[in-house]
Amino acid sequence: MKLSERIGIAEGQAAPAAQAPSAPATGPMDAVDALTPDSPAFAALPGSPGSPSAPRQLPSDALAGLKQRAAEALFERMGSRFGDSGATEEELRSAARDELTHVIDEEHVPLSATERTRLLRDIEDDVLGYGPLQRLLDDDDITEIMVNRHDQIYIERKGHLVLSGLSFTSEAQLRTVIERIVSRVGRRIDESSPLVDARLADGSRVNAVIPPLAVGGSSLTIRKFGKIPLTVRDLIGFGSLTLEMAELLQACVKAKLNIIVSGGTGTGKTTLLNVLSSFIPDDERIVTIEDAVELQLQQDHVVRLESRPPNTEGKGQVTIRDLVRNSLRMRPDRIVVGEVRGGESLDMLQAMNTGHDGSLSTVHSNSPRDAIARLETLVLMAGMDLPLRAIREQIASAVNLIVQISRMRDGSRRITHITEVQGMEGEIVTLQDAFVFDYAAGVDANGRFRGSAVATGVRPRFLERFEDLGINVRPGIFTPPRQDQEQQPWK
Repeated sequence: MKLSERIGIAEGQAAPAAQAPSAPATGPMDAVDALTPDSPAFAALPGSPGSPSAPRQLPSDALAGLKQRAAEALFERMGSRFGDSGATEEELRSAARDELTHVIDEEHVPLSATERTRLLRDIEDDVLGYGPLQRLLDDDDITEIMVNRHDQIYIERKGHLVLSGLSFTSEAQLRTVIERIVSRVGRRIDESSPLVDARLADGSRVNAVIPPLAVGGSSLTIRKFGKIPLTVRDLIGFGSLTLEMAELLQACVKAKLNIIVSGGTGTGKTTLLNVLSSFIPDDERIVTIEDAVELQLQQDHVVRLESRPPNTEGKGQVTIRDLVRNSLRMRPDRIVVGEVRGGESLDMLQAMNTGHDGSLSTVHSNSPRDAIARLETLVLMAGMDLPLRAIREQIASAVNLIVQISRMRDGSRRITHITEVQGMEGEIVTLQDAFVFDYAAGVDANGRFRGSAVATGVRPRFLERFEDLGINVRPGIFTPPRQDQEQQPWK
């Protein structure tokens, strides 16, 4: 329909004389047509740039100034309450939110609803949280946060690194957040101790490096851990392992085999260690030993030990090796060492060889064979003048199984080897793969590996131990599955 027909003017007729501005519109469309961006009626509409209900957007510098003034006023009103150890985090946040509302109202600055919400959240994060990192920590899809400098923050999402677009306002704000993190776990960071490992309240691992070691500005790396620990069902669903592998690993843990989880940085060793520890019976006493507490064991009878760095005077250090030695006097059924990276590997191997079966640990290496060589090197770091053959005999008799986990180029984490340590042949530690990842299956259209770890067909020697303990596994788990074979659900 033509515009002339909509307003009641027939084709060929002249338009009526223009009405005075004070005359009312003759129809609804006349009122709409009269609303031009320059007219007062348009400016008065809700949501228009000049309407009272839609304040103009503040310039970024004015918003930053308001944010700083509000934060300072909040500190003046609640300074003493922030140090109250009896108040919970939620109580402090609720009180701070109420005070912030009053502070912003007293400023008499017109703010849109979006600006007001963002301002409240930003100040709350700066005062009680971790600044711009807080919203990244609250995002469950983000698995790692990497701050290269105050104005460059990368994140890992679904296995891929991307620039977050967020930044700290200055190096001073970044240092404040770093000091807040490390002070909450009793650690310190300064020019005399410019690097530190720490953790957040949810167990997320934190590493911080400040100048002069970090030349381009302070660096912060946070490896997040999910609020709900992953289970073996989750790993099967992700394709990290198969049902047959899970059945074998469960039997190995119940049979108290000593297991080493091997892998590179960020491959998921700690997550896999959590899953393996979930197979430990509830009636056993577990002692965990870590540099920074990360394990999320679900059993009740767990004693968690954490190492301690030296104080400002260089005293009071308690190492992983000290904790491993002490754990032997704590009547443990299982000793779980988060990671061996030094001389404590010798004490751990001796514990495995002296009646503490079923111990679990992780080590950095790229393959099961490399894991053996890595353990040899770590034992030499203990300062004991042991011949290499004696070290290899210790490893061969102590370690029963090596589980290799790798991070694929598609971002997924997969178990690529389940390898039995069979013993010694001459000067060599002999290994036998029970499962090996099948790379021959190729990749799909999205670049994701189609394959999974498949059985080699070799039956491990420790199956005899299963029989002695009455632990049954299906014989078919060591046979590669057929294409038409339907996988049974995990029990």
